Amino acid sequence: QVQVVESGGGQVQPGGSLNLSCVISGRSLDDYPVGWFRQAPGKEREGVSCISSTIRYADFVKGRFTISRDIAKKTVDLQMNSLKPEDTAAYYCKLYRYGIDYWGKGTLVTVSS
Repeated sequence: QVQVVESGGGQVQPGGSLNLSCVISGRSLDDYPVGWFRQAPGKEREGVSCISSTIRYADFVKGRFTISRDIAKKTVDLQMNSLKPEDTAAYYCKLYRYGIDYWGKGTLVTVSS
């Protein structure tokens, strides 16, 4: 059974940094796509970044966020720098494997002074 668990959220001041971590258990990570998504209150869930053999970022995080993975440890991290109040959201990790989406339960990020 595949499990996806996020951690690392919290409250930070504007301009600060957080590192989110996604741990996958139950199956190998290999080169399957893993994405970070976020959902702010009252808004739809949106893609933030994705990693497989390539890396993609949403325009609104380019230059500020960095995604990385450790296939052996089955982790995918999202380093978030220069955080803005509009980055406040629940952040979710998703593994796409053999046509199935495996979602974590999310970790909350709050950017405020």
